[in-house]
Order: sequence, then C-alpha cells, then structure tokens
Amino acid sequence: MLLATGLAATAALWPVLVVLVGWLHEAARILANHQEESGTQVQVRYQALLDQMAAERERAGTLAPAVDHFLKVTRSYAPGLFHTYDLPGVPRTNNDLEQWFGQARYHQRRVSGRKRPDARLVVRGSVRLVAAVVSRRHRFAGADLRPSSLARWRAVRQDLARRAETFRAQRRFRRDPTAFVAALEADLLKQTLPE
Repeated sequence: MLLATGLAATAALWPVLVVLVGWLHEAARILANHQEESGTQVQVRYQALLDQMAAERERAGTLAPAVDHFLKVTRSYAPGLFHTYDLPGVPRTNNDLEQWFGQARYHQRRVSGRKRPDARLVVRGSVRLVAAVVSRRHRFAGADLRPSSLARWRAVRQDLARRAETFRAQRRFRRDPTAFVAALEADLLKQTLPE
C-alpha cells in the first residue's frame, strides 16, 4: 500500500528519470571504453553525448538544472579526462588512483607501526609512491635502476633536498620559534652588512 502510494505520487517523474538515467549509463559506457579506443575517439563520442544532452535538455523537465550542472562539471574536468586512455597502466578514475595511495599508506603503517603517515612520506612522497607502486608490479635488476638521464636524476634529488630542508626548518621553528627567528635575523644581518 505504502509503495503503491509512493509510486503513484512520483509517477510524473519516472519518464524524466528514465531519460536522465539513460544518459548517465551511456556516459559511463563511453568512459569505460570497452572497445579500447584512443583518447581522442572517446572524447569525440563523449562530446557527442554531451551535445545531445544540451540539445535535448528540455526532456529533463524540472530536472534540467541537474543536466546543466552535469554539463558544467564535465566541461571543467574535460582537459584531463581523456589522456589516460592513451597511457597504458595509468588509472582512469580517482578510485583506481586512490588504491595506489591506499597501498602506500598501508605499507607505511606496516613499516613504521604508526597510524598516521610519517612526515617523510610528504617530503619524499612523490618518489616513494612511484617506487612502491612500480616495484609491486615489476621486478627490477640493478641495471634497471640506473638513471637514464643524469640531469633529471639530479633535478629530482635537488627537489627532494629542498623539500627536506623546508621540512627541517619547519620542525626547528616549531621547537623554538624565538631561536629560529633570531638565527634568521643573524643570517640576514650577515648578508646585508658590508665587510
């Protein structure tokens, strides 16, 4: 009885919902890319669906603002939405990418015994995360670990050293803000005073 009453009260919305759910299922099917098309092909097919949704917006009735919102959000994500189809092994969704980060957090907890991630994960996270994910999928020989570009390797090392120094400075400031500021003032005075 209660179900029949609810269905009767919402009967006018069902045709609209059928249209909207159809569009959503079509969007999901295109983005799933079971045909393994290139990023450009997926983008063309997806854009055709978006154009159809915009042209037939009035079919959504009172839910037309939801269609507008969907189109707006899709436009904002469009620049980075399709390049993953051309790069094998790159996760296509945030959920897939979150599994990578989850694996890194899990292993960090197992290694350190801490519930919270270690601060070094923030400082060296870009290197550690990639190393953790890749090493689980592929076995490396010693020759594989040699940098292919010494300049790029040095740039990464320099960036890591800069981030580590920033982290150390923050830690020194938290320990003793007065001494930290005094040391900064002394360094500044050394640089500005003539010899």
